[in-house]
Amino acid sequence: MVISLSAKGLTTGEIAAHLAEVYGADVSRQTISTITDKVVEGMLEWQNRPLDAVYPVIFLDAVHVKIRDGKVANRPIYVALAVTVDGTRDILGLWAGDGGEGAKFWLQVLTELRNRGVEDACMVVCDGLKGLPDAIGQVWPLAVVQTCVIHLLRASFRYAGRQHWDAIAKALRPVYTAPTEAAAQARFDEFAEVWGSKYPAIIRLWTNAWAEFVPFLAFDAEIRTVVCSTNAIESVNARIRRAVRARGHFPNEAAALKCVYLAIMSLDPTGQGRKRWTTRWKPALNAFEIAFEGRLAAARK
Repeated sequence: MVISLSAKGLTTGEIAAHLAEVYGADVSRQTISTITDKVVEGMLEWQNRPLDAVYPVIFLDAVHVKIRDGKVANRPIYVALAVTVDGTRDILGLWAGDGGEGAKFWLQVLTELRNRGVEDACMVVCDGLKGLPDAIGQVWPLAVVQTCVIHLLRASFRYAGRQHWDAIAKALRPVYTAPTEAAAQARFDEFAEVWGSKYPAIIRLWTNAWAEFVPFLAFDAEIRTVVCSTNAIESVNARIRRAVRARGHFPNEAAALKCVYLAIMSLDPTGQGRKRWTTRWKPALNAFEIAFEGRLAAARK
């Protein structure tokens, strides 16, 4: 019960109060901390476990948490989530950054993943962070780097008035659902003609990200579905953010990582999410086998 409540983001004081109110149990905050500290050994073992040789898709993202280190500051927690050849989602690891989200730190993360056994990734989906495609190329030279469409849309909304969000989302949809790169360019030109004078920063954002946005347009619908799925990394991030918001801020990096680890370990408790993913995976697996011929074989050895 203590671990479950902690995974939902409750503080030691809140857990103690809940146990007293519901169960009449007098459990000290120190005891609760001792119980949750027991998961740290498992977390270290999980963080260093061997990984598959190749993954069809790896998603890279960062969630920011508040850590009180002298003063309260935002710090990134880096998350790498992969889709395996069996169609399951596997969180490869969590890392606490020391400042702003940076390509240099991501290079360290990717190098660690390679050292743990990941020799290749067919596609790596990430945000438009400068220098990140080069870092990915250093570690996995054959990987296709794909900018996350969801990140692009969110970044676009930051430059637009809320009253225009629905209209912009509707106008951009034909761009990222276009059948070809040429069609996407034509739809984007139409978007720029309508919105360019009002929101030129959105046009610049998409133009700068275009080279990493268009790769998935060359693949068929099954691969696009996996790459653009909001459920892949977003459901993980939503659970993390919910736990983090409940805590407010953390006394140190270790406490933040422990909270995030507990949150992701409590994902999909019924197994229904895993079942849905594996059921829908076979068409995508066939598409990946054709598009990246021979590269997934290493995962089955």
